[in-house]
Amino acid sequence: MKANYRLGAVGGFEIFLHWTFSTMMVGLFGYYLITHGSVFVAIQALTFIAAVFGSVILHELGHAFMARRFGIPTLDITMYPIGGVARLERMPTEPRQELLIAVAGPAVNIAIGIGLLMLGTMSGWTLSNGFLAQNSGLIENVMKANFFLAVFNLIPAFPMDGGRVLRALLAMKMRYKSATTVASFVGQGIAGLFFLFGLAQLNIVLMFIGMFVFVGARQEALVVSQTHT
Repeated sequence: MKANYRLGAVGGFEIFLHWTFSTMMVGLFGYYLITHGSVFVAIQALTFIAAVFGSVILHELGHAFMARRFGIPTLDITMYPIGGVARLERMPTEPRQELLIAVAGPAVNIAIGIGLLMLGTMSGWTLSNGFLAQNSGLIENVMKANFFLAVFNLIPAFPMDGGRVLRALLAMKMRYKSATTVASFVGQGIAGLFFLFGLAQLNIVLMFIGMFVFVGARQEALVVSQTHT
């Protein structure tokens, strides 16, 4: 089976879709069709998911365009069910560069969220007629998702952007390897809190996030320890 499917290119950056993404979409369509008995509801759900992943693509393009400003090529951008990955040819050598590249992605999501908020405000949204309500429409939900993506990605833990922001700030005062060790330790601590809170609430999603963040934080520390002295 072909691992990645080419979606196209934006600004010279190749964008691919991993095969597991299409499998997820088919599975979710079936889930919503069975649980709600409505093709319309299933299509609505998949439209929202597609819009969110479109925002994730723009998030990754934010990283890629900022990296290009510092002469760092992006090999490709690949979309997975858990998010997107912009593969840089090399890591930035200066903390300031890593900081700006890291925050570029969440900044895109904030810009999208503000843009949709302004659109909604001009369309007559108010706090009393559905804005920020459970039954909000597609535009409101995509707006909320973008603000959530920005906040979530700024959690100071690898592999989220916030982990790289923390390392960049630390690296301005200490060696890169030491900064990575500290940032990884903080990330693993946050991962533990996610897992324990999820366990207490019997929330499988939070437990999964905790394990995902723990592995990502540990892996980043291992990679840097092998490539930096």
